[in-house]
Amino acid sequence: MKPLIYQIFTRLYGNNQHTANIPNGTIEENGCAKLNGITQQQLQRISDFGFTHVWFTGLLEHATQTDYSAFGIAKDHPSVVKGKAGSPYAIKDYYDIDPDLAVNVKNRMREFDALLRRTHKAGLKMVIDFVPNHVARQYHSDKCPRGIRDLGADDKTDQAFSPNNNFYYLLGQTLHTNFDTERNAPTPYQEYPAKATGNDCFSAWPSRNDWYETVKLNYGVDYMNGRTTHFSPTPSTWKKMTDILLFWAHKGVDAFRCDMAEMVPAEFWSYAITKVKKQYPHIQFIAEVYNPGEYRRYITSGFDYLYDKVGLYDTLRAIITEGRSASCITGCWQSIDDIRNHMLNFLENHDEQRIASAYFAGDARKALPALVVSATMGNNPFMVYAGQEIGEHGMNAEGFSGSDGRTTIFDYWSVASLRKLTANHPEQEMNEAERDLYNYYKKVITLCNAHPALSDGQFYDLQYANYSRDAGYDCDRQYAYIRRAKNGEALLIVANFSPSSVHCGIKIPTHAFEFLQLRPGIISAIDLLSGNLQTIEIKADQNTFVDIQGNNALILQIQSGKTNA
Repeated sequence: MKPLIYQIFTRLYGNNQHTANIPNGTIEENGCAKLNGITQQQLQRISDFGFTHVWFTGLLEHATQTDYSAFGIAKDHPSVVKGKAGSPYAIKDYYDIDPDLAVNVKNRMREFDALLRRTHKAGLKMVIDFVPNHVARQYHSDKCPRGIRDLGADDKTDQAFSPNNNFYYLLGQTLHTNFDTERNAPTPYQEYPAKATGNDCFSAWPSRNDWYETVKLNYGVDYMNGRTTHFSPTPSTWKKMTDILLFWAHKGVDAFRCDMAEMVPAEFWSYAITKVKKQYPHIQFIAEVYNPGEYRRYITSGFDYLYDKVGLYDTLRAIITEGRSASCITGCWQSIDDIRNHMLNFLENHDEQRIASAYFAGDARKALPALVVSATMGNNPFMVYAGQEIGEHGMNAEGFSGSDGRTTIFDYWSVASLRKLTANHPEQEMNEAERDLYNYYKKVITLCNAHPALSDGQFYDLQYANYSRDAGYDCDRQYAYIRRAKNGEALLIVANFSPSSVHCGIKIPTHAFEFLQLRPGIISAIDLLSGNLQTIEIKADQNTFVDIQGNNALILQIQSGKTNA
């Protein structure tokens, strides 16, 4: 089955307290979604939509400006917290659930366990974050299991680097954040000796653009001495972080999305993933990796899937917004052809700008051909970010993040699109344009596993045979390929990135007929997206003429199954 992931930013999903939405507002003013609010009905909707996994982003306890000291949770200094709610990637306790998400803070882990059960009951797998590279500056686990030593508890702070230390220390220097006055801190933040910052900033003066709210974890790489490695004996951090993975695997989660995985040595991943999969062989690991030169190394280390961001995502975005040629898509799959099934495709996530924002396409419909290409090119996973399917614009100025085309991860907020999606009857809350977009997404996502050619079929790129620009086909604005199932069913897929409708001929070369065992002839081909029929003729090295609306795509069934394939 092709993994289809629905990403939920948990703090925002289902927050219906929308009467305030005060920039930089507190949790009391702007509200916060709760785990208990993610109902069985909502999860079943996600499953019925066609998704196989849900990534609940931001579940683990992280630094925040909200005071939970009444529940035995130490307060965080405001100078080292981004936004009122805080970054979900500044983890404060790897062994705990964020108190913001609980109806009853004391029972927050029980509420998580109940959510996990509901997720599985809906037939979905749960993905959670694992943030291995950095932690909140005031990290302290008060929920770690008996016998587990806290990160930094045994560090020798008079050593800048030691393989047995969990952090890096800037000896003789005090950390300077310069945010004490700006954040109305009652007293200055104090850290001595200063620890290195999460984005490999080895300075006691991290800037506003650094990940100043985080501390870099030490996996046995001596950054102060030419990045020499000290992996034997096994560094302390390797063991402690593996214990964290095993803790959540034991609870029953199905997959880890590993934040900035490439900032952590591949050797650690080989060590940790091997240990986890030995006990829990079904567990999947997804890596946020942006360096194509490292892709194969991290797959070899045990990762099931890697982000395809700098390849397919960046290319599709450039085709939509910059007029880059659609033929560039060919180079995307060719560069990773040997590892294609390991690449995770997406058009949105919490780090990227919303398609409908003024910073991207300005209109979610302009990305429909990209949606079809990204979701149906291969057997590899595809991900949708909640709100994307009804055109969330991400243009609110929520607070710390400002109006940047992204949905905030730092602030308390109520998002209009998410209120609609979490209503008892979502489609009744949508306007006509949102409903049309929603149903289009649902059709594409459902088809990905409903049709064997898309879930587990062969792929044949037709672009190389259609560069001549004859018969109305523009290789800069259209992209065509065939998917064929093992049972012989075949689909002709054509994406039209032009805003104008086209009538064009697509040449299917003789090699495609031979390789895919296609049968020539005149057929009534059904478009699986619209349900419309087109009468077409498929013949080797001849043009097959089709009609495609602007900013749209066709998925034409051109061959039914056959028993001798």
